[in-house]
Amino acid sequence: MASAHSEQEPQNPDRLNLKILVAGGFGVGKTTLVGTVSEIRPLRTEERLTEAGREVDDTGGVEQKTTTTVAMDFGRITVRDGLSLYLFGTPGQDRFWFLWDELAYGALGAVVLADTRRLEDCFPSVDYFERRSIPFVVAVNCFHGSRRHAAEKVSLALDLDAGTPVLLCDARDRESGKKVLITLVEHASRRHTARLLA
Repeated sequence: MASAHSEQEPQNPDRLNLKILVAGGFGVGKTTLVGTVSEIRPLRTEERLTEAGREVDDTGGVEQKTTTTVAMDFGRITVRDGLSLYLFGTPGQDRFWFLWDELAYGALGAVVLADTRRLEDCFPSVDYFERRSIPFVVAVNCFHGSRRHAAEKVSLALDLDAGTPVLLCDARDRESGKKVLITLVEHASRRHTARLLA
């Protein structure tokens, strides 16, 4: 009988798999983004919101939300031949922050999703990645009915470091999500090259 290892698909040394985090506040669209761009059926760890949880989870502005991620979301997308991104969506509530260090280990970078109706909710994510020097982009999820703010205004409001990309997106649209991920990979690559040359 053949071993399990011999039955696995051979590894291609020219293939590059990169780990990306998708972070942001509660109800900002992290699960939606991962599910929209993933080429595989995404892994989700969602549970229904309970009355007890409503006392600690601020649902202002996202009152229609009925579930929450309690561990992570996972998806995969092939950007081009030989380059795949593994997407890890982080839980949004403070009480699940203990998972972040494990999820962030080995990550190339992160997407911080922002909702201009609750912009302050993405401050902890921005702070987390800045403190750890993990490259990130801010993607403003343009919800139906929310005002479209210029990227420059969002950058100023979040007091981002110069060069941190901010772009508008729709987490429900695959092409929009892919643009966000490509922007992150390019930004992280520039940061990595700059460090090597410093």
